Amino acid sequence: MQYRPLGRTDLRVSVVGFGGSPIGGVFRPVTQSAATEAVRTALDLGINYFDTAPYYAATAAETVLGHALRGVPRERYVMASKAGRYGWGDEGFDFSAARVIEEVDESLARLGCDYLDVIQVHDMEFGSLEKIWDETLPALDRLRASGKVRFVGITGLPLVMLRRVREHAPRVVDTVLSYCHGTLNDSSFLPEALKLRREGVGVVNAAPLAMGLLTSAGPPAWHPAPASVRAACAAAAEFCAQRDADLADLALGFSFSRPEFDCTIVGLASADEVRRSVACASRAPDPVLLAGVQSLLAPVQGVTWISGRAENN
Repeated sequence: MQYRPLGRTDLRVSVVGFGGSPIGGVFRPVTQSAATEAVRTALDLGINYFDTAPYYAATAAETVLGHALRGVPRERYVMASKAGRYGWGDEGFDFSAARVIEEVDESLARLGCDYLDVIQVHDMEFGSLEKIWDETLPALDRLRASGKVRFVGITGLPLVMLRRVREHAPRVVDTVLSYCHGTLNDSSFLPEALKLRREGVGVVNAAPLAMGLLTSAGPPAWHPAPASVRAACAAAAEFCAQRDADLADLALGFSFSRPEFDCTIVGLASADEVRRSVACASRAPDPVLLAGVQSLLAPVQGVTWISGRAENN
């Protein structure tokens, strides 16, 4: 396993990050024993970065992860969670200082930790950015001073929003997480990641499979990608299948190999998925296969969708 410094923090993180949403049963039922096996396999294979959130499976993901890590020395893993998002609709978001402070205590209890290595504002595009830099981030900074969290991060889909918030709070924001923009079909996060790294910010890439677009099964019905992107990704999957290859393996290898990212998070729910991801990180993507897929995806490269409030996109 390769490790990289997480920006200016004193953390060294595995290039493969364990995304904790699936073990909460978000996509399919997962038993506690299967989740524990996945987590322990990840640790054994060198994964040390675990990312979760109270939003995932209505707090179940944090609870399951906490059980899976019982008895594991705290120094063996880096724990990142989030605050601010708890569901859908206006009632599903609360970026107030009081709520995020309360949520950190609740997350610590569910995870069985004395502190979080990274606390992140979850999906900021659904809230007022002014409130986030005037209220949410200062509250998380106070938690840092208390010792309950070590570093503070921000997350979301729109890259322009991540840059705006980072520029308004450069002293507070230690890490930036973007999803679906560090993938085969959308690599728009790469130049921004380079800028952030030069500024000493930790760069976390998430959803390397573009929430199912870059798989042989294809995305779920609710996926927000336009039809043109769905069609191009389906063609890329067929291209790989005709060559006895799997688009998902290629997509994982592509994202894990990018030097612009300190860590790439992939959702994992089984020991086999962990082993597959680590294997993809251990070898370079086939250059001929990669070139063919990139050619098919070129017409939709960087095509994305609106997320959250229109003014934040």
